[in-house]
Amino acid sequence: MAFNLKKVLKALLLSTNQPLSVKDIQAAFTRFHDQASQFASVTEEEPAAPAAAVAPAGEATPPPESPAPAAEPTTEPTPAVEGGASAPAPATEVAEVAIEEGPQDPELYTDVPSLITATQIREAMDQIAAELKTGDDGILLIEGNNGYRIVTNPRFARWVRILRQEPPPVKLSQSAIETLAVIAYRQPVTRGEIETIRGVSAEAGINKLLERELIYVVGRADSPGRPIQYGTTDQFLEFVGVKSIDELPASDVLSSRQIDEWLKSSESAHRPNDADMGLPDDQLPLETESAPTPEAPAEPTAEAPAARGEPAESTEPPAPPAP
Repeated sequence: MAFNLKKVLKALLLSTNQPLSVKDIQAAFTRFHDQASQFASVTEEEPAAPAAAVAPAGEATPPPESPAPAAEPTTEPTPAVEGGASAPAPATEVAEVAIEEGPQDPELYTDVPSLITATQIREAMDQIAAELKTGDDGILLIEGNNGYRIVTNPRFARWVRILRQEPPPVKLSQSAIETLAVIAYRQPVTRGEIETIRGVSAEAGINKLLERELIYVVGRADSPGRPIQYGTTDQFLEFVGVKSIDELPASDVLSSRQIDEWLKSSESAHRPNDADMGLPDDQLPLETESAPTPEAPAEPTAEAPAARGEPAESTEPPAPPAP
């Protein structure tokens, strides 16, 4: 009967509540072969029972030798084994223990491959996941950032909360979701950068995300004031159902490089002009020239009426009438 990898993997998944990675599975198979080689070496070194001495035909059997006198007991202590460990058990006792743990099911312990590739493990895990999903027994196999794990179906979440006496989960507000999105795509990011991108204060959203353990403090930025930088946690990956940050959907609006350029330009922002708004210079000027301050009307001069075609009035006094 051929070795059944799928059954072994399913048993390993059910035996632990921690994620099981590909490296953990390969390490388990390595230990299996190490134990098998140790068992084989112990079996070969087991001493055989001594045969009784038989005298040749026609010869008298020699009389048994008198037993040697027993050695006098000494008071010297027996030297301890180096390192403080107890003396090893006899080979027969070790063999008995190894035989009890020997192969019992050919489907599980016979013809075990010495090398299990990651591709074989993933294919077997995919088959187990498909069987559990098709069976609709309330459990599913998911792959997280730390490995594979068997979980309960989300349809039974209410029963699980009732058993554990846990309150229902609280949904994140729109403000917290927007803050979480900025941190996920821009991490590590500071609070000032978040507020620059969103245009509003991010203090409440950051505190809520820290409380839910969806983000954590990564460090401090190399900028004036050394502001705190934030990043997402492993719980965030489970929250959104991805294995790594690289699996997040790409933004179809702006790339990270464009956002970097925008953040730099926003720090030294200038007032937009017609060219920035895509308007011709002769239409809708954004900066209107200040109108000149009206001056007091000038006193009429002698030249003003002449300019309008009217006779100029003489400034000399009129001559007296003739007698």
